[in-house]
Amino acid sequence: MAEVAAEAHVSVKTVSRVVNHLPGVRPDTADRVRTVVERLGFRRSGGITTMREGRTFTIGLVVEELANPFYSQIAAAVEREARMRRHHLITVSAENSPSRERAVLQALVARRVDGIVVVPAGDEPVADPSLEASGIPIVHLDRPVRGGRYDTVLSDNPGGMRSAVEHLVAHGHRRLAFLGDDPEFWTARQRRESFVATHASLGLAGPPLVVMGPHTDVSVHHALTSWAGSRPPVTAVITGNNRVTLLALVALRRLGLSLSVVAYDDFELAELVDPPVTAVHQDPTAMGERAAQALFARLLGDESPARTVVLPTRLVVRGSGAPRGAPSSSVAAAAGAVVE
Repeated sequence: MAEVAAEAHVSVKTVSRVVNHLPGVRPDTADRVRTVVERLGFRRSGGITTMREGRTFTIGLVVEELANPFYSQIAAAVEREARMRRHHLITVSAENSPSRERAVLQALVARRVDGIVVVPAGDEPVADPSLEASGIPIVHLDRPVRGGRYDTVLSDNPGGMRSAVEHLVAHGHRRLAFLGDDPEFWTARQRRESFVATHASLGLAGPPLVVMGPHTDVSVHHALTSWAGSRPPVTAVITGNNRVTLLALVALRRLGLSLSVVAYDDFELAELVDPPVTAVHQDPTAMGERAAQALFARLLGDESPARTVVLPTRLVVRGSGAPRGAPSSSVAAAAGAVVE
């Protein structure tokens, strides 16, 4: 940092403030410092800040599934942050396999990327000597890993699920069910636990109704049929993510069932479904931006302890949360509202 400070004609403290995104630096001074940092380029290696030799100006992004719109929005946000800093992005999929995650991380290290953003495939850290020895900065996204060694950017899963349950109860529903994703996922477990806890805190009768994945057309069909035929019948379903939502919407249409739906994860055509689908929106763009910003802060010399950032969700209220057969005016009044 001393070399950057001398080149930019500022103090080391000012460089630290700019690198760590702290207030108190004039915009023109901050721009000058960032320009010098980009020109000189440095990174932490073995506890010492050194000039980087053979810098590739490339970062990696490891996600669960490239075809999932949630992760494609994250990738777009990370790519924009990288492009602003004149870096290229390599995006790969771990397919929710810890062994594949280890393999793609090894491949990224071999390509000498400058840093990596990872959506972890499991709860345990990847144990790989080459990754440890490389000193490459890593940021975890969407799911934490035990140990807390790296910066982590999460979404408020408990808060998002709580807002969904409370919304349905406010609309008169008392018999709710949760159609969750594979409990191997940390996010799926978080949403299930919040559904159960909120169900209890609101004093809803009976045990909470939960069916976890992984799901197929058959498993979703069976769950919805069972819930609709129970006594008293389920009147509303919360789906665990965008993939489960699509399976549920197709099954409800084929079965001719009139269950209200709140989706966890908003999706592109939510307003075109009849009725439009109320959804918990996680803002994958903001998640990708914050993860990339944290990574570049480390590349620019941020030596502070690892941090966990939890981004808020918001409930996008459309028509699907109201009981079926409710007056159209009440549905129309709810449509398009956003609850922060």
